[in-house]
Amino acid sequence: MVLTPLDIHNKEFRVKMRGYDQDEVNDYLDQIIKDYEMVLKENRELEKNLKFSEEKVTHYNNLQDALNKSIIVAQDAADRLKENSIKEAELIGLEAETNANRLLDEAVDKAKKIATETDELRKQSKIFKQRLQLMLESQLEMVKNEEWEDILKPLQDDILKIPTLRALFFEIEHGEDQEEMTEIVNDEELEDNENQNIEGMTPAIELP
Repeated sequence: MVLTPLDIHNKEFRVKMRGYDQDEVNDYLDQIIKDYEMVLKENRELEKNLKFSEEKVTHYNNLQDALNKSIIVAQDAADRLKENSIKEAELIGLEAETNANRLLDEAVDKAKKIATETDELRKQSKIFKQRLQLMLESQLEMVKNEEWEDILKPLQDDILKIPTLRALFFEIEHGEDQEEMTEIVNDEELEDNENQNIEGMTPAIELP
């Protein structure tokens, strides 16, 4: 059991012959009590500081453990993020490559289709040109045909000299020779018919 200053103060000693001087002993004990109280006070302070230090150490240890755990968690998260980023980058690259190949194939197919359509248009244009050329040459041959000369010859020699109502009326009014009047009227009508035939003539077009 640890002594207290009060225990020292209350301690009584028996008096014997040739013993120590009680006043000196008491003075010394008083000094001891003071020193002992000081030591106890310092000890309490030290214990208090030690406890505080231990608490701080415990706190720091806990904080260190938490930091270590946080570091581990952060490291794991960083590793997972890195792994996910790599996977995502690979997926994006694969998707981009797939899309690029698809777009390239579509472009090639479209180019082939355009080339095919262009060739077909060239063939159709060539056929149309040939047909048009044949049609024009055929029409030109028709125009150069000698039958046109016969068609365009005057028909005066072929018209029968038949008196018309116009000639008869003229004869009745003027009393002239019927044959002469008929010839005059027929010539006039022949000229009118020729003018009408020439103006209203439309050349025939024969398709190939």
